[in-house]
Amino acid sequence: MTGATRPTLPQRIRYIYGATLPAQSRDWVLHDLTGPGATRRYLQRILVPVLAPLSLLLLIPGPVWIGTAMMALLYLPLIYFTVALLYVHRLTAHGLDPALADSRRHGRAAAERAAYQRRHGRT
Repeated sequence: MTGATRPTLPQRIRYIYGATLPAQSRDWVLHDLTGPGATRRYLQRILVPVLAPLSLLLLIPGPVWIGTAMMALLYLPLIYFTVALLYVHRLTAHGLDPALADSRRHGRAAAERAAYQRRHGRT
């Protein structure tokens, strides 16, 4: 991530809430969305803040399981779609190719394939 322009604090706060950063911060965005710990950071930014408003459903009169069930009906699809669309929107919003999110996984798969072929004599 050398040479990447780090966003200022106000820019970073807006970025966390979905705003795009200036073009000179593209390297930083790429590292943030595809570097080590990117999945954890992405899921935390989306899934943790939503818990506070959803917890208001627990204040509905009646058994606690009803509020919990309503929370689950909203939260479980959110988890599903957040994971399914992991980086596509964020990368495209910053003018980056969504395929970059899978480049690390493809590199790992190629290394595993090469190691397998070496072990089993298939060069």
